[in-house]
Parts: sequence; C-alpha cells; structure tokens
Amino acid sequence: MAEDKILKKTPAAKKPRKPKTTTHPPYFQMIKEALMVLKEKNGSSPYAIAKKIEEKHKSLLPESFRKTLSLQLKNSVAKGKLVKIRASYKLSDTTKMITRQQDKKNKKNMKQEDKEITKRTRSSSTRPKKTVSVNKQEKKRKVKKARQPKSIKSSVGKKKAMKASAA
Repeated sequence: MAEDKILKKTPAAKKPRKPKTTTHPPYFQMIKEALMVLKEKNGSSPYAIAKKIEEKHKSLLPESFRKTLSLQLKNSVAKGKLVKIRASYKLSDTTKMITRQQDKKNKKNMKQEDKEITKRTRSSSTRPKKTVSVNKQEKKRKVKKARQPKSIKSSVGKKKAMKASAA
C-alpha cells in the first residue's frame, strides 16, 4: 500500500508551455486607431471596428480575435477609456485629450530628429574643402600695412580754426 501511494504522489512530467507571443499591437491601440480612422460622430459599431482592425492587421491577428475584441471593448468601457452609446463605441474625452498631447509630442520629436539629420548631412557633406596655397597666404600678410596714428593736435587745431573762421 505504501508503494501505491508513492506512485500516485509523483507528478507526471509537465510539458513546458511556450510563452504567448503576440506580433500585433495591444488591442486598445488597435481599437483607438480604428475609431480615429472611422471618425463617426455617435461612435462606431463593434463590427466596423473589427473590420478596420482586420484590414490593417489581418496577418498578425489570431483566429479568435473578434471574441477577444468584444471583451476588450467592454473592459475599456469599464475603465473609462471608451464610451458606449447604444450599440456603438467612441473614445472618451480624456482619451482624446491624451491622444492629442501624444500626437503633439510625436510631431515635436519628429521635427527635432529632422533638424538633427539635416545638421549631420550638412556637416558631413562631400564638398571638397577649399585649400589656400601658401603663396596666397603670404601675399595677404604682406599687403596689410601698419596704420599711422593721426596726430591729435593737428585735428584739434583745424577744428578751432574752422570755428574761428565761421564766426
């Protein structure tokens, strides 16, 4: 009997599970993109949302994505990210504001990256640098003459003479 208990207690070898890897973006991000594209005033139906998502991410989605999508829609409404109007869903005001702020930040980042890229291309351009021969440099040095200082007395005397003759 003791041997039977020992045999029963030993667990069977567990198969190692493969970690779930998703190649598609998070569901809320896909929903948000679909709603932004649809731009319906009173919200979009789950069918329309699913259709847009499927058009964009068809090869990446699992077979049961519609069921998961409906569950994600309900969870997003519960969290306050989406608003349900009758049988349609639309982004909540807070989500819209956050999205707009993120878009502005992304645009600023893109502009900064563009500026950096143009600076790099300008500085590393393939223009040949102008080389000045030694003879030309020597000529420039020789051409410059030292200036002679003007006498202070002569200019002051002339001004006084001009004033006296004018009076």
